[in-house]
Amino acid sequence: MEHRKVLRASVTAPVNIAVVKYWGKRDVALNLPTNSSISVTLSQDDLHAHTTASCSQIFKEDEIILNGHLTVINSAGRLQTCLTELRSLREALEDKDSGAPRIVSWKLRIVSKNNFPTAAGLASSAAGFAALVRAVANLYELAQSPTELSMIARQGSGSACRSLLGGYVAWDMGKKEDGSDSLARVIAPRSHWAEMEALILVVSADKKDTSSTEGMQATVKTSRLYQIRTGIAVPQAMIDMETAILAKDFESFASITMKESNSFHATCLDTTPPIFYMNDVSRLAIRAVEELNKKAGRAVAAYTFDAGPNPVLYYLAKDERLVSLGELVKALEIQGELLTQGITKVIRTRVGDGPRSTNNHLVNEAGEPDTSSPQKHA
Repeated sequence: MEHRKVLRASVTAPVNIAVVKYWGKRDVALNLPTNSSISVTLSQDDLHAHTTASCSQIFKEDEIILNGHLTVINSAGRLQTCLTELRSLREALEDKDSGAPRIVSWKLRIVSKNNFPTAAGLASSAAGFAALVRAVANLYELAQSPTELSMIARQGSGSACRSLLGGYVAWDMGKKEDGSDSLARVIAPRSHWAEMEALILVVSADKKDTSSTEGMQATVKTSRLYQIRTGIAVPQAMIDMETAILAKDFESFASITMKESNSFHATCLDTTPPIFYMNDVSRLAIRAVEELNKKAGRAVAAYTFDAGPNPVLYYLAKDERLVSLGELVKALEIQGELLTQGITKVIRTRVGDGPRSTNNHLVNEAGEPDTSSPQKHA
């Protein structure tokens, strides 16, 4: 029967790992950053969030099931903000097109799962919110471009705006108070520099002690280095990194990436109380990369750390045999065993594309989620 119809749209969305870091908000409600940033979108063949957005008259309330758990949607939360924005666009479409199905009032059931650890510094929220926004936009048949949708995803999770695009992506901080110029854009597509690969060393899949949102606001309030970073260091890094990407200059790319990571974590340490995202294994990985590059006489790998202990090492495909856990262990000599013991998983991936549509739905035709016994939690 028509009133029992369930409409569905499913996508996968990628992880992105920044090489010029976003840290600090000038407007918390709109998730407007205090500095611009640049990231590399990673392949969804290895890391992705998979989301199905569905709507139906049979659904009694909006709900989201994340990794098997039915999650409460806070009426004032970031998820609700994204849904409200997307519904507003659908409502405008229905008002303009009298032939469009009247579905904006139907409740939503969204099911999402990641194929990597959540909240462990692997950009899970970025992939998750990008997948959610893209899936609902597809469900609502919205015509907005990925860059336009990035302004919505940004309000869910800042770095999510970059996961709506593939390749090498910039998030321009913007200057307008309403955030209408704070959006993501493609510097270069994946095909421009397809040789870029990444080795992710998972040190810990545990949830962070200090969330990114909590950490960055503390940094903004208390770090003396923060003003230098946002006022001088990052603006120059943005120019230099974009130039390096367009020129496919890995030597410069590597230098900027590592300095940027160190600058970011220095401001975290300069925060009161200090924020420790890296650990002893993280620091061993840094030493190993430095030794690897020294031995090669050139930059073969570049380390970067988001808000977590897991090193992400960028390198070019031609140097794949030089950039492995085994080679890093050898570079550390007698301390190599400590690095081996501290790594729980190794993920090898590469630069990838933006969100992909899929017919692999996580909600069946009857509207039931394809997940096991979800339990509600706040």
